[in-house]
Amino acid sequence: MQGLMMDFQLTIPSLLRRAEQLFPNKSIVTRLPDKSVHRHSYKEFAVRTRRLAVALKQLGVRPGDRVATLCWNHYQHLEAYFGIPSMGGVLHTLNLRLSPDDLEYIVNHADDQVILVDQVLWPLFEKFRSKVHPRHVIVIPNGGQPIPAGALNYEELLAGADPSQYEPYDHDENAAAAMCYTSGTTGRPKGVVYSHRSIVLHSMVCAFVDGMGIREADVVLPVVPMFHVNAWGLPFTCTMVGTTQVFPGPHLDAASLLQLFDNEKVTITAGVPTIWLGILNALDADPHKYNLSRLRHMVVGGSAAPRAMIAGFEQRHNLHVLHAWGMTETSPLGTICTLTSEVAQLDEEQKLDYRAKQGIPSVLVEMRARGDEGIIPNDGVSMGELEVRGPWIASSYYHNDEPDNKFTDDGWFRTGDIVTIDALGYMEIRDRSKDVIKSGGEWISSVLLEGAIMGHPAVAEAAVFAIPSEKWMERPMACVVLKQGQTTTADEIRKFLEPKFAKFQLPDAIEFVNEIPKTSVGKFKKSVLRERYKDYKVA
Repeated sequence: MQGLMMDFQLTIPSLLRRAEQLFPNKSIVTRLPDKSVHRHSYKEFAVRTRRLAVALKQLGVRPGDRVATLCWNHYQHLEAYFGIPSMGGVLHTLNLRLSPDDLEYIVNHADDQVILVDQVLWPLFEKFRSKVHPRHVIVIPNGGQPIPAGALNYEELLAGADPSQYEPYDHDENAAAAMCYTSGTTGRPKGVVYSHRSIVLHSMVCAFVDGMGIREADVVLPVVPMFHVNAWGLPFTCTMVGTTQVFPGPHLDAASLLQLFDNEKVTITAGVPTIWLGILNALDADPHKYNLSRLRHMVVGGSAAPRAMIAGFEQRHNLHVLHAWGMTETSPLGTICTLTSEVAQLDEEQKLDYRAKQGIPSVLVEMRARGDEGIIPNDGVSMGELEVRGPWIASSYYHNDEPDNKFTDDGWFRTGDIVTIDALGYMEIRDRSKDVIKSGGEWISSVLLEGAIMGHPAVAEAAVFAIPSEKWMERPMACVVLKQGQTTTADEIRKFLEPKFAKFQLPDAIEFVNEIPKTSVGKFKKSVLRERYKDYKVA
């Protein structure tokens, strides 16, 4: 017996219609490259988005064609988020922090037919322009400079398109709507393709009270770039619920962000730990400079946030950090660290311990962890590789010709994260499989060591990684960046760690450095550190 419900397709045009019909007067705010602020309404956004859809169709873009964006976070990029999939194209966001060689590979592998480029990013595009062959390059103008020869002007294209000719692509929820490539830290970047259905479902769950808790009355500023896993789905979710959206453009330094939080009365923001460490240092230096009283929570993901950072925001500035976990392959929301009623009854220190975990699975996401002997128990101690499945989890990579062991025979995605899961279902990342330190038959978590070291009052950042050992195979080493004006020694850091770790887990070497190399999305680049210190001698 079949249910008697309408066959209503879950597609991105339905989110656009809702925003235009219910929230026409809500605002979209962008800080432009010259630091001026652009504002317009959802009504204007919807008209311009339909114009973009029509213009792309007039350029010959067909359903399924990939349209790439090389852009910062701003209102035109939001138009691309909706205009491209709403006419049947596939939004393909390019990570502008990757190397030109990687960008060339990604554009050619995806077979991008059109590329939208911020004019301020044209010098980056020039580095690989001759090696890619889209049918059209469209430049989003900035600062009154002439558009480069051979490119089309985004604003002129929109002005010449008739929005009444817009035909929404509403008939296949399983059609591709967007794609992102992984950052390629262990080989060539791989393409992940999201469907209309997966994006709509992901957007709905992100808005749940026990998700990111996004409401119409919120003011949301995604620090996470729109080229990084669809800005964690925030542009889609916020448009769906009618949230005021604030985009920082290219200005991601702590002072610029804090000023924007204050001026626009931001209630929710999201970014990686390195962003929030900079914000915390700025607030500690001048706690009364900014009014952040409306900031309800700061979502942190991308890598594990140090417990000391979460506590610092809470105890010194009354700001709430909401831990989450996800990947390109998970759209990205996989877990969210809201506190269940059972955990909420614990004392403050125990609750902080939980908030430093990555949380429980999002609605419709299932997870398990596998060790050497099979699926591990949910005891909060046993460690294994996290596996997940759900309606917005990738089932394969796009045109992947390489041998792939990322998907299990029974249909789960192998994340590469080494985790524990406790009896209440809370997951805690202990390491990436390639970063876990295997010393004398024991596993040492680089993530836990990093978080503990960054709890030292003199430390700004710390990265822990494995170095070779003749006796133990591998031993932990730490590279540490000190806060400005602070001093400490390696012995003092070890003494600081001793109450929390067994002696064998303590770093054999601690080096003080001016900067830790980072990946394109702000994670510590441990492969560079392992190579740099591969000849470091320990007993």
